Amino acid sequence: MKRAMPESNHDAAVAEFIRKRGIKRCPTACVLPTQGSIAAADRAALAEYAMARDRVRQAKGAAHTQFWAADVSSSAQKNVP
Repeated sequence: MKRAMPESNHDAAVAEFIRKRGIKRCPTACVLPTQGSIAAADRAALAEYAMARDRVRQAKGAAHTQFWAADVSSSAQKNVP
């Protein structure tokens, strides 16, 4: 059966782990809203990424529409006597 680590040893173990790993902040910090501000360059990069993702989505939708429009028109031509 495992025994619980005394609080003082626990704090020391956590501090040593953080020093060894070079962790600067809690890994869950990104999950919750924070009071920090986001750099303008990061906001601009995110906006550009979102626009590029939207352009790709729109291009895929247009290609999909063209494919089905061409398929329907070729089927209609085959059925003409």
